[in-house]
Amino acid sequence: MSISLQTSRFSFEISPRAVVAGALLSLLGLSVALLSLSIGSYPLSIPQLLLGLAGQLDGVEAMIVLEHRLPRILVAIGAGAAFGMAGAMFQTMLRNPLASPDVIGFTAGANFGALLAVLLTGGMVVAGALAGGVATALTVALLAWNNGLQINRLILVGIGVSLSLAAAADLLLSWTDERIAADMAQWLTGSLNTRSYEDVALIWGGIALLLPLIVWLLFPLARLAMSDETVVGLGLSLVSLRLLITGVAVALVALAVSVAGPLPFVSFVSGPIARGIVRGGQPAVFAAALVGAVVTLLADLVARSVPFVQLPAGVFTALIGAPVLMWLLMRQFRRGNL
Repeated sequence: MSISLQTSRFSFEISPRAVVAGALLSLLGLSVALLSLSIGSYPLSIPQLLLGLAGQLDGVEAMIVLEHRLPRILVAIGAGAAFGMAGAMFQTMLRNPLASPDVIGFTAGANFGALLAVLLTGGMVVAGALAGGVATALTVALLAWNNGLQINRLILVGIGVSLSLAAAADLLLSWTDERIAADMAQWLTGSLNTRSYEDVALIWGGIALLLPLIVWLLFPLARLAMSDETVVGLGLSLVSLRLLITGVAVALVALAVSVAGPLPFVSFVSGPIARGIVRGGQPAVFAAALVGAVVTLLADLVARSVPFVQLPAGVFTALIGAPVLMWLLMRQFRRGNL
């Protein structure tokens, strides 16, 4: 059941289930964020935490809350949301839960491009990530083309390209200084350590710029879940829409990779979880953003809670996503889709 809202120019539907799910996911994310802010080598009580957020603490407590933990949490939320939205958009557009940016190589491409830009220029991370993501998308599409673009072929080619880019990234690291290579290796796994407000401004500013276009794309995305013939019959241009959606999703991935590294499988798991919660056959892009943020926050919280060592959050997102990927691959093989 959904509620239809109409104005003189627009008509859209609101699902009460989606609203409730969004509220609960937001509450869960807020709870995990507050827990992350309070837990660490210097634990803080909830009153101290609230005073710190209000700017009423001085000294060590204020520095810990405002300068160290808060930027990390805000980057985790933004990067997780960007990965989640990109994954949901790709999976809806290609009608396959395996078709997420981190499975078909686009995240690996953005990661390789960012690494190459850092090693060559010392900066230009966003430009490198965006160029790497776009180049990988074009490469995967060209290699998968065979009298048309078959989705299952695209997925298999994307997995191969992703593995090749990961090997190329390792090769690049082997040619660099040991200290730089050690720092970059942790980032390549997906890390939220030592995030700053510049990273916060980058990820949230990028999402804000892309948000109007994402909202506009929700209507055609819902129709792209139908067959190609039905979409064309509705008067929509398949090629133009797929190019536009791919561009937006790659931009989201590039932004997230620039501030947090690849964070494996966040894009992959966010969409299916969100669609399972919301239901109704909708793209669930914003629900996937909330799921991605919660998954990233939880992974970072667990990584920070491991005693005696600072592990990257990507280790734990991989532990979450790898079994899901194996299960989906086995299901696709049994159905004869691969």
